[in-house]
Amino acid sequence: MSLPASIADRLRLPVMGSPLFIISNPDLVLAQCKAGIIGSFPSLNARPLSQLDEWLHRITEELAAWDRDHPDQPAAPFAVNQIVHRSNDRLEKDLELCEKYKVPMVITSLGARVEVNQAVHGWGGMVMHDVINDRFGRKAIEKGADGLIAVAAGAGGHAGTQSPFALIQELRTWFDGPLALSGSIANGRSVLASQAMGADLAYIGSMFIATEEANAAQGYKQMIVDSRADDIVYSNLFTGVHGNYLAPSIVNAGMDPNDLPESDPSAMNFGSGGDSDKKAWKDIWGCGQGIGAVDAIQSAGDAIARLADEYEQARRALNAA
Repeated sequence: MSLPASIADRLRLPVMGSPLFIISNPDLVLAQCKAGIIGSFPSLNARPLSQLDEWLHRITEELAAWDRDHPDQPAAPFAVNQIVHRSNDRLEKDLELCEKYKVPMVITSLGARVEVNQAVHGWGGMVMHDVINDRFGRKAIEKGADGLIAVAAGAGGHAGTQSPFALIQELRTWFDGPLALSGSIANGRSVLASQAMGADLAYIGSMFIATEEANAAQGYKQMIVDSRADDIVYSNLFTGVHGNYLAPSIVNAGMDPNDLPESDPSAMNFGSGGDSDKKAWKDIWGCGQGIGAVDAIQSAGDAIARLADEYEQARRALNAA
């Protein structure tokens, strides 16, 4: 693995839980980290700004206590997602709080900015930037990101269109640093497959929506359990950026998922933490294509234990082949 030992040595599984807008919260992040995978949340989930201070205090204190009580099984590090789009007028203050708590990992999205990367490096943090193609990957590394998150076709939320095979192999022709893969990963076999393709980490989001700790409506969680890949719709209508959404939630909002108009990318706006008038995420539910592997609402710890069992079974099966 090309991950720093300070991170790799604390992982039970080579997995990062992706930051889920509205849904990720301290309960979910703490459960993920204590179970041995990198937990994360978007800073904009903490509203108002003062809540971000509270969240970071709680997460750092509880993980430090966990490490004291479990020296043989330390918690995985956590990450905070920063939207670096110019419309995010909270970015500077959010970064100041991340510096205050020395957040170990920062995930940057919707633009790569040198000054953001320099700020994170200033307190000893690591930056992972999410990209949907090779060109954006090169720009991110040129601007100082430490690693990349390859967001391939089938990923939840703001996803790309390229096959994970195509995206990973192009990135690995020139980049040998930390690399995570996102796109329809929801069981242990897929985690192992992402490593075989050249990724260091599987980046998993949608399956964690259907967990007890997630801040999602019960109907959202159940829709994940009841739906399959055919129920996912790719559209830029709701945020100005193409993403994957659950078709039944679009129907429930009174729209035809098979006849959605195109949106202007200029509609994207993250001022003051996001546009609360938008239906995306709150009413139109984001989700990736891998949810066919999710058959029950369970705790994050149980979901990660299942991943770990499946991962080990897949490894043994390959070694025996």
